[in-house]
This record gives sequence, C-alpha cells and structure tokens, in this order.
Amino acid sequence: MKTISYVVLDDDPQRMQKTAAVAGGFPFMVFLGSAGSAEEALDLVLEVRPDVVFLEIEPEEPENGLSLSLISEWHRYLVQVPQVIVTTKNDTLCLQAFKYGVFDYFTHPVTTSELRKTLLRLEKTMGYTLRQSTLAPEVPPVATAVVQASPVTPPLPNAEIAAPTTPEEASTKAEETTSLADENGVNETVEVTERTPEEVAVEADTHEEASVTVSVNPAITMDTNTPQPLVICVKSYGDYRYIDADEICYLQADNNSTDIHLNTGEMITAFKTLKHFEGVLQAPFIRIHNSYIVNTKYIGRIHTGNSVCHLKNSTVKLPFSKSYKDNIDLIINQIASGNYLEI
Repeated sequence: MKTISYVVLDDDPQRMQKTAAVAGGFPFMVFLGSAGSAEEALDLVLEVRPDVVFLEIEPEEPENGLSLSLISEWHRYLVQVPQVIVTTKNDTLCLQAFKYGVFDYFTHPVTTSELRKTLLRLEKTMGYTLRQSTLAPEVPPVATAVVQASPVTPPLPNAEIAAPTTPEEASTKAEETTSLADENGVNETVEVTERTPEEVAVEADTHEEASVTVSVNPAITMDTNTPQPLVICVKSYGDYRYIDADEICYLQADNNSTDIHLNTGEMITAFKTLKHFEGVLQAPFIRIHNSYIVNTKYIGRIHTGNSVCHLKNSTVKLPFSKSYKDNIDLIINQIASGNYLEI
C-alpha cells in the first residue's frame, strides 16, 4: 500500500490540528509537520519534500504571509512540486487558486467525506493504489535441501555389486562389471585404479557418513496463523511510542486529540480524534460516551443507576451516556456469557 506524506500550513493551531486529524484518519496518510508562517512553511516543504501540502491562504494574521505565492517559491527550488490542497475560510479566491495549479480547494472545516473524494482523484492522477491491496500475501520461497554425497551409479541389470574391501577384490569387481555392461549393450567406460587398504577404508567411511546441508527460510518455521497482540504506535515528529493494546484502560477525548490512559497510570496524548480510534479499535474496546472508549477487560463494576463504570483496582469512574446504553448492555451480556456466576 502506497503512503502519502503531507504537511499542514496554517497559523491557527486549532484549525491546523483539525485538518491534520482528518487527514490522519486515512491509514496511508503520513503527517510530516506543520508551519504557521511563510518563512517556516517554505523551509519545512524544502526539508521534508511532502507529497501533499494543505495550504491556508487566508491566515489569521496577514503578516504571517501564508498565500498562493508560496507555490511560486516551491517551483523555484523543487523539481517535483507537491500537490497543493488549499484550505481557507470562503471560496472568494477559488479561481485565483486554480490558476496556480492547486489540486483542490476546501473551505473550513475540512471533512472526511470531501477529503476522501480528493484522495481518490489523487490516486488516479498519481497512478498508484492508496487503499489496502486485496492480493494474497506473497508466499515465501520453499526451503531447499542440498545434499553433498558421493555420486551413485545406477546398478546394471541383474548385477549384484558389493563394496570392495581390498584392491584385488576391487579390480575383480570392476572387470566383472565392465564385462556385464558390454553384454547388455551399455557403452560405459570403467576406470579401475588400484588403491591401498587405507584408501579403501577412508572411502567406506565416506559412504557411510554423507554430509547433508539444509538451507531453510526462517519465515517458513513461523506460525503465521497465530494472532499477534495489537501494538499501537503513537507518532509525533519522529518520535515513535509503542503501546500494547492490552495495557490501555481507556481513551478520553480532548478536543481534536485523545488521551490514552494505561494500566500503569501513565497518560499519552495522540493527535487523533476519539472517533478515529472508535473506527480502528475492535473488541475489547467499546465506546460508552462521547468522551470515552473503555477496554472492557478493565471494567470491575457497572452501576446503571448512576450511569458509571468503575475500573478494576482503581478509583477511576467513567460515565456512560444514554446514547451508548446499548453498548453497556452488550458489555454486561458479554461478561455474563463467560465463566460466570451471579449471586
């Protein structure tokens, strides 16, 4: 699956985070950074060379210089100019923007559905697939075995050949084999070399202990059918933080970001919306509130009267709303369907 790198150029932090969060909701989109002024924007694009630039052309502070003129600057320095998607407050500059060759023009707020259409057109323009391929995974090469042993001549018809033990027996057997081959029409030359008893002994040992070398692809020995535990990577400006999903107790919305609370008490912030996590996380994660997704493995008590969930070995209480009451009922039924005793 091809990835698309992008930067967001906007002097409004909240607007910038919203645009980055919507674009980041697509798994093939890779965020490389943001800038709030023309000087920073020019330097950022020249440094990271993104595929796509989200450019705000009506900044909150005009002195920040974010405008369509940046596109001309990129043409001065770059052989491959990124595709530009303009973001702005209204459509008054739409015609002027397309004269600069921008790929698309959005008025705030940027929505997932509109961006999806733009990315599909970008897919056709750039000539490669952005969505997950449906092709079967590549089959690893078959292990090969290389056997190093002395060459073996197929026995002649009706011939009984025993391994010689002395030079005299070897010579006699060779003459008998040659004579038998001539009688059966086999054109084969047998060269007889006189050997010492020591050479004969070494040869016998060699026949008994032929060496075998096996070259095996290590991937073949792995059990690919065994489900692997989910690992979540939280990326931020080159910082990769890896979290085992089983360690997550709950996720809490914080505007356009999400706070991830671990069973160690640590909290990690990810610049994705809670709705994004709702779409990518599966059981045992379930949404119970506009602001909360909970790992049901950590639920120790559900109080339907007070509309709260208590976490195990913790004083944390998470509220659930009426709009997610069906999800609470689903949790209760799932717990009751296991090894369960109600008293």
